[in-house]
Formats: sequence, structure tokens, C-alpha cells
Amino acid sequence: MSASASPLAESGVIAATRARRIGIALAATGAVLFSAKAILAKLQYRYGVDSLDVLALRMGLSLPLFLVLGLRETRRAKARGALPTRRDLGLIAVLGVLGYYLSSLLDFWGLEYVPVSLERLILFLNPTIVLLIGLFAYGRQVAAREWIALAVCYAGVILVMVENLRVEGDHVLLGSALVLGAAVSYALYLAMSGELVKRLGSLQLVACAMVVSTAATLIHYLIARDAAALFGLPWQVYAFAAANALFCTFLPVTFTMAAVSRLGAGSAAQFSVIGPVSLVFLGAWVLGERITAIQLIGTAVVLGGVVLVSRPGANSVPIERK
Repeated sequence: MSASASPLAESGVIAATRARRIGIALAATGAVLFSAKAILAKLQYRYGVDSLDVLALRMGLSLPLFLVLGLRETRRAKARGALPTRRDLGLIAVLGVLGYYLSSLLDFWGLEYVPVSLERLILFLNPTIVLLIGLFAYGRQVAAREWIALAVCYAGVILVMVENLRVEGDHVLLGSALVLGAAVSYALYLAMSGELVKRLGSLQLVACAMVVSTAATLIHYLIARDAAALFGLPWQVYAFAAANALFCTFLPVTFTMAAVSRLGAGSAAQFSVIGPVSLVFLGAWVLGERITAIQLIGTAVVLGGVVLVSRPGANSVPIERK
């Protein structure tokens, strides 16, 4: 009996180990790909487009992918009786505007003024902003070690920002403020989406929110300028936009969700630290951005603080329970 059970147990261990390795690879790849959207946006800016052009192309080209995902998830939700109510649809509309339209618009706008390494570092403050939202909006308690971690995070960002001011110029302040606005907008999305994720599932929510944000982006574009401006751009702009839509928008979402199913939300989230680190070196390699010792030290300080805040059970707003 025990002899026959042993191969089964060993097989189970092998399968679990394999699933964990695949989950780690998916989480790491998703973090790098999602961060690389800043690289592609910077490359597009070289051809005379601006943040609204970049966002409209990204959202428009990724829309068919998310529509297919949304239809699949809706069929699954219907089978298990988890279709969104009218109230849910209203909240999804708000979340779509906050999480993928406003946040992305401010992010791409900020990228016109700051290097990609600083942009990703500011966006990486999301867990700390969610914690502060929990404090002021929900009356959650914040432990002493969390305050210390917050202080460490923001001290690291200030250190990197001051160094970028020295290297890049005063426009870094405007860009940093815009990217921080993007981080706050996305943190609001995270803090408000908890109950919906529980009821609808993360993929269904993301697909619906992306459809809403695409509509908001295209409406903004049509109000701000002629739709014909999106046509006749250099082919490189469309190539980078297609890569952004597929490799830096759709795939990171699906990779991250697949990683969560194999590792759990807490373990998968820890691999997001790879994003800011990868952009420090990708920005230097692809875009020729300068790397200084102070920038590296500041990046390490921020990563350490965010890891402390993001440990399971540390967040005042429990992201893992969404």
C-alpha cells in the first residue's frame, strides 16, 4: 500500500514543483512585459506623437483581445451564475475610467518628461498608496513598521527624483507629479475593486474595465482632435503600438492571472519588483538613459520598502482578498 502510494506522492511533488516553476516564469515575464510599455511609449514619442496618440492606439489595438477574453469569461460567469448586476456595471464604469483610462493617460503624459526608470519606480508605490487610502478612506489601522516602510519608500523616490533633476532638468517635477497621479488613480481602482473581483473574477473584471477605458479614451480623442490624426502616422508608431497592445497590455494580464493560480496572489505579487529593476537597465540599453549610483541606491531603497509593505498581512487594504 505504502509502496504504491509512494510513486503517487512523488508524482504529486513533481507536478507541484513544475507548476511553481511555470508560475514563477509567468509572474516574472508578466512584470517585465508590463513595465516595458514605458520603453515602447518613449520609442513612439521619437516619431512626433504624444501621450493621447499613444494611449488611443494602445487601447484601440488591445480592444479586440479583451473583447474575446470578456466574451469567454462572460460565458463562464453565466454558467456559474456570476453575471454582473446593474450596480456592478456602474462600478465597472467608474473603475474602467480610473484604472485604465485616467491612470494610463497620466502615465503616458508623465513619460514625456521623466525617464522610464523613475516612472516605474513611482508607479511601484501603488501598495503604499493603497495603504494610505485604507487609512484615510476606510479608517484602517497602520502599524509602526508600515509607517517606517512608507518613509523608506518615499525617501527612496525623492532620492531618485533629486538625482534625475540634476541629470535631466526641471521638467522631471512635472512628469513625476503626472506619474504620481497615475499611481493614485490606479490605487483607487485597486482599493475599490475588491468586492467585484470576489463576485466576478479578476479576468472578467479586467476585460470589462478595459472595454470601458477604451471607450473613454476614444471619446477623449474625438473631442480633443480629429480622428484622421490617428491615420497616416509612420509605420513604426503602429508597430510599437501593436507590440504595446499585445506584449505589454494583454499578455501581462493573462500571465499574471495564470501565475496567481499557480503561486497564490501574495507570492505572484512579489515578482513585481522585477519591473522597476528591469527598466533601469532596459532604459539605459534601449533608450540610452543614464544610470548613476544614486539612482541605483534609491531604487534599492524603494524596492525594500515596498516589499515590507506588500508582505502578506501587512497591507491595511488587503489586496490579496479581492
